[in-house]
Amino acid sequence: MRQVVLGVLGGLALAGVGVFWWQGRAAIEKGAPPPALQPVRPDPMTLPVADPGHGTGPAPPELTERTREQQRFDRLDRNRDGFISRNEMLAPRTETFRKLDKDGDNLLTFEEWAVTTVDRFAQADKDKDGRLTRAEFAATAPKPPARKPACKC
Repeated sequence: MRQVVLGVLGGLALAGVGVFWWQGRAAIEKGAPPPALQPVRPDPMTLPVADPGHGTGPAPPELTERTREQQRFDRLDRNRDGFISRNEMLAPRTETFRKLDKDGDNLLTFEEWAVTTVDRFAQADKDKDGRLTRAEFAATAPKPPARKPACKC
């Protein structure tokens, strides 16, 4: 019997706290500030004023000297959290893997790798004598990536 009475009293206490909390919350919402006014759009036909007066803009960002390793790290750190995850490390290599995986089963067999290597060798061997000269071998070096123009002025 005592447990039932304590349960009822506890339920009433919780209900009372809930009512007071709800009323206090309603009072806070009534006193909320009005919504901010929407900015007025300038007339597109008016010309901007070229004289800034005495105002100054923000300082331009400073150029920092980043080492080659920092640049390489930043290229792989896609989400800019300061760490390179396994997926970020493997992402640039997936396209090359897909080219080597001829049957698309996500397994690179020796035969798939060998076919690609033999094809590259045959393409580099211009005189078809079964050997690569220094000049022929130099032609197999990867091409540097095409540089994009700095600006489109």
